[in-house]
Amino acid sequence: MKVVFFEDVEGTAQVGEVKEVKNGFYRNFLLPRGIAGPTSRDNLQRANSLAQKEARRQEKLDSEARSVADRIQGYTVTIEARVGETGRLFGSVTNRDVAEKLNASAGVSIDAHTILLAEPIREIGRRPVTVKFTRNVSSEVIVDVQPDEASRPVVAKLLAEREAEAKAAEAAAKAAAEAAAKAAAEAGDDTQPSGE
Repeated sequence: MKVVFFEDVEGTAQVGEVKEVKNGFYRNFLLPRGIAGPTSRDNLQRANSLAQKEARRQEKLDSEARSVADRIQGYTVTIEARVGETGRLFGSVTNRDVAEKLNASAGVSIDAHTILLAEPIREIGRRPVTVKFTRNVSSEVIVDVQPDEASRPVVAKLLAEREAEAKAAEAAAKAAAEAAAKAAAEAGDDTQPSGE
């Protein structure tokens, strides 16, 4: 069924759009909530008027958000967290933690819901995080999770162990490569015809 939308429906349509939807979706969700209606001339005019009003509102929101987005673009937020024996954090760093630290250090007012983290951060290190202010304006900040004062010796020990393991793996790979080269050289000597 073809309908015109009077409101945005995330993942489906924006205000003013005409879309084909399933009959049940229209009857059970869109119609009772007044979100969409049939594509009559009056409904199309109403939706067009609402779309123009929404476009003006969205442009105003975008212009306000751009000033904050430009200020924090590329900004690095450092968060100290407690680290366990395995190198993982006790607990995790969430979008709320990032928002609080960003607001305090950058002097901006950002809602935690605008910070897009697929899942909470559970390991130390740097990673880019997107801050989505509006559907058209977003910015990227760097979140640097560092061990707190009490966890630094644990992290130093873990890094030393990892470095030793990497060196041992490199030595083993080098020895294996040399053994393979030696075996190939010996096999090459056996297959060469004797000079009769």
